[in-house]
Amino acid sequence: MQEYSDFKEFISYKRRDRGITSLQMSEILGISPGYYCDIEKGRKAPPDRVILETLIAALGLSDDDKVTCYDLAGKARSGVSPDLPDYIMEHEYVRVALRVAKEKASAEDWQQFIDKLENRRED
Repeated sequence: MQEYSDFKEFISYKRRDRGITSLQMSEILGISPGYYCDIEKGRKAPPDRVILETLIAALGLSDDDKVTCYDLAGKARSGVSPDLPDYIMEHEYVRVALRVAKEKASAEDWQQFIDKLENRRED
């Protein structure tokens, strides 16, 4: 699996890989070509979640690539992946778990938790 250093590299590669011009992408997203160019060059922050979802659909991203796209967009904005804030704020238990984990959980604790959830999905 290819690694991407940042959001701009990711969307530029995926767009070119799908044979979509930057002008076509700006039209699909409903934004100006200059604004899209600035996003792809890293001069502007990644777009909001609504535009990101349109971008993801236009690029036909796999589930893994969707996660990468959201994570790189969040990182570029020095924030949380845009697909997570609504979920976090809608569920008090998630906020509580994150606060407890922030103080007490190790990477190993998180990995065990993830493994347990993934195994549950397979049942």
